[in-house]
Amino acid sequence: MLLSFRETLHDTVRRFHPPARGPVRLYVCGPTVYDRSHVGHARTYLYFDVVRRFLLAEGRRVRHVMNITDFEDKLTARAAALRVPWRTLARREERGFFDDLGRLGVLPPTDAPRASDYVPEMVKAIRRLEKAKLVERAGGDLIYAPPRNVCHRNFSEGHGFDAQLVPEPGAPPPPDDGTATRFVLWRAQEPPAPRWSSPWGMGAPGWHLECYAMAHRLLGLPVDLHGGGTDLIFPHHFTENEVAMTLDGTLFSRSFLHLPFVTQNGKKMAKSTGNLVPLAEALDEGGRDGLRWYLLGTPVTERLEWTDGGFRRATARVERVRHELRAAVPSGAGGLVPVAGLRQLRTRVHRDIADRLGADRAIGRLEAYAAALASRADPRYPRGSRAAVNRELVAIDSLLGTRLSGVSDRPTNRPARRAG
Repeated sequence: MLLSFRETLHDTVRRFHPPARGPVRLYVCGPTVYDRSHVGHARTYLYFDVVRRFLLAEGRRVRHVMNITDFEDKLTARAAALRVPWRTLARREERGFFDDLGRLGVLPPTDAPRASDYVPEMVKAIRRLEKAKLVERAGGDLIYAPPRNVCHRNFSEGHGFDAQLVPEPGAPPPPDDGTATRFVLWRAQEPPAPRWSSPWGMGAPGWHLECYAMAHRLLGLPVDLHGGGTDLIFPHHFTENEVAMTLDGTLFSRSFLHLPFVTQNGKKMAKSTGNLVPLAEALDEGGRDGLRWYLLGTPVTERLEWTDGGFRRATARVERVRHELRAAVPSGAGGLVPVAGLRQLRTRVHRDIADRLGADRAIGRLEAYAAALASRADPRYPRGSRAAVNRELVAIDSLLGTRLSGVSDRPTNRPARRAG
């Protein structure tokens, strides 16, 4: 069965056709690790987790790379405020991030490369751009400056760049004069900011180069699927595409998937503004299943407005579903609920995910099934069906990352490893 979703580059629903052989190459933009992660991050990573779980259920291997941005202006500023080295802060927040994702049941990436380990690769990319005469100097900085008549097959302005714009850290927003493809390649920096030696003096590479360098080395370009939040479309993923098309003659990825924001009080959750719900605190309150139920319960194409009441109600609903499903599993004498109905439920949940990542529809289907179970005079499966019932419930859990069955989930891919 093929997965479909709204593919961002073409802005249309398309089926995802992974290569016939070898692992599916998935590259998901990871966090800048200068502060605690929040539920807005979690929703993005949850949907990519569902994509990965679906592919695994289809019998495909997945090589999942998630980068860690471990040097950046906000990280430098916070490290200075805390009076700790920037690496110390980055490593601490990185550990906290992966601890939170583990508690949420997100499968660990196959590779979790740090940007600081790939500076030599970024320098090589800049030198290649220099040889192509696409670099300008601006004081001690280097700027990517393609000719104005160059037109790559990239994200169009119909994606609402102004609304989605996230400026390059430490740099002003791109001007609205047709030169938006210009971005920082190298910046001169002084301590305590992180810096490395280069042909252009001491400094650090621009933000947009790190994913190109990591994906190029670890997966090869184009990757099969790439994405993150919608705020990364421009300029980050736009410029990744520019570099890939310039240096390799290919798009960065064969398919792109971007997830809408989680908002609170009508505004995007963001570490930089403090408008957020910490992921660890939400997990403490609602647990893994409650938070997954809430974050996956809104259609993938829509923004989720976080409310404490909505979260509490989602947590109560998943508890009811869990209770009804577990109570129906026979542990001796049984009832008359047909196991065939549960098999059909599992198949339909799988199809919901395949059809435009419909986790919200799968959740609604599970709630309706549990309510129908509860309304029966004897809401139990037949005696002797325990193993068959548990197989179906575990299959549903494996797709949604939940623990409705009560059977502990097991890793279905290689554990995370450091790639540097």
